[in-house]
Amino acid sequence: MKNIHPFFALLLLSLSTLSTGLTPLQAQALRLPENTNLHCKTGRRLNVTDIEITWNAPGVKGREGKIWGTPVAYYGFDVLGFGSEVKSPWRAGADESTVMSFSTDVLINGKKLAAGKYGFFIALYPDSCVLIFNKNTEGWGSYFYRSDLDVLHVSTVQQKNQPHLVERLAYNFYNQTETSVEVALEWERWKIPFTVEVDALNSTLEYLRTQMSGALGFDPPSLEQAALWCSNHNVNLDQALQWIDAATDPRLGGSSSFKALSTKATILQKQGKSAEADAMMEKAMENGSVNEIHGYGRQLLGQKKNKEAFAVFEKNYKKFQGAWPTNAGMMRGYSALGDTKSALKYAKLAVEQAPDAQNKDFLQRCVEKLEQGKTID
Repeated sequence: MKNIHPFFALLLLSLSTLSTGLTPLQAQALRLPENTNLHCKTGRRLNVTDIEITWNAPGVKGREGKIWGTPVAYYGFDVLGFGSEVKSPWRAGADESTVMSFSTDVLINGKKLAAGKYGFFIALYPDSCVLIFNKNTEGWGSYFYRSDLDVLHVSTVQQKNQPHLVERLAYNFYNQTETSVEVALEWERWKIPFTVEVDALNSTLEYLRTQMSGALGFDPPSLEQAALWCSNHNVNLDQALQWIDAATDPRLGGSSSFKALSTKATILQKQGKSAEADAMMEKAMENGSVNEIHGYGRQLLGQKKNKEAFAVFEKNYKKFQGAWPTNAGMMRGYSALGDTKSALKYAKLAVEQAPDAQNKDFLQRCVEKLEQGKTID
């Protein structure tokens, strides 16, 4: 059957069911080992969006220079015959339709495409291409293409005369960032790229909401992480408070850790509930480790809340009786208030406590600056 057109090969297989007892569907699903087109699948996770591509990869097989603009990969739309009477674009692969799926809404070269699974075709031209996403994912290539099922047309420009010959048609991913990735069809010496973009903020939020509506909605660590993400991105704060309330509820086996309680305090603060937030933060510090409280003090310094930061460093110093890194915290707190003399006193004590060469070197440089009456950045 090597020299029989694929369409007729399937027809013969269907007819053979009269003697084999196979149903037409079973016969159509049969793929003989001699088929020279490789069945391929690839994918990529972009933020929380899963991208999957399935295709059959033909080979160049000595046809270099005879692929593009020929019956192998023809320009525009063409009537393919063999029962097909409509003008159809290239199937962007071989045998069955190439299929792409996206688990969330995406942008293709800046145009919106809803989450879903699509047949993928390309209308080729000498200096440009039109990418076509179609609702039919079950076709045999584009023989029975229906333009009324198209959901998106996107233009792109192919890159010709690539330095390396690609023998088998492939779909590859390049230049991934947090919110975008380039997808490229590569075959022979052509590359046809397009960009997939996601709304990382809203996609992640919807992903969290979906996860929290299932079994993870009863898991305190997961609830805590979801609430922390919302807090860090300043979104969905009302629901985030519900999540962290559940995560810290002792009746549900919730956490009373510094991280959990400080997350709740931050959300309350962002909601304008300052008194509740302060009370919750005090409770968090009661349960916090020396490093957690020190980190919170540095966070306040970063927000230019110098007096509040000093109070935290002082509380940490007293609670842990001058253990590392509380002297370094006092140094930072006094320096932020402009008291370089007191800061120098604690800087010298911190040098003696430094647990490693890196910290020691930093603190010695702080001592030198403070001795010159300069504050620490």
